[in-house]
Amino acid sequence: MILHPQLEKDCFIIGQLPLCAVLLLNDSNYPWFILVPQREDITEIHQLSEADQQQLMRESSMLASCIEKEFNADKINIAALGNMVPQLHVHHIVRYKTDPAWPAPVWGKHCSVKYSNIEVNAIRSAIQHLLPSGGLTFEHQ
Repeated sequence: MILHPQLEKDCFIIGQLPLCAVLLLNDSNYPWFILVPQREDITEIHQLSEADQQQLMRESSMLASCIEKEFNADKINIAALGNMVPQLHVHHIVRYKTDPAWPAPVWGKHCSVKYSNIEVNAIRSAIQHLLPSGGLTFEHQ
């Protein structure tokens, strides 16, 4: 599966679930994960097969639950917008009442703050330990 160039530029690939690649957006202002279903030429959730729609919901719910616990979130924002990147992808953003954009949306509010390699590896390790074994394979980028 080929990632849209913008996702490839802005994210770290941290793993693979049965349907979706798991990405980490390179902005440490917010723990921000993106699921990308590994299906060609899909721009909308309704274009997925019924089985893939259900699998996307399972993977999204599992990821949301894991990051809510790991990052002690006040709220998890989940959205599939696709206005700038047409490839279907689902954002999972950890929000805190104290974050720089709260309670507004995070898009365009603040300049991104890049992660260090050490931070990315720590997040990758934390997510690996939270998700059910066998469900996530990991790539190092």
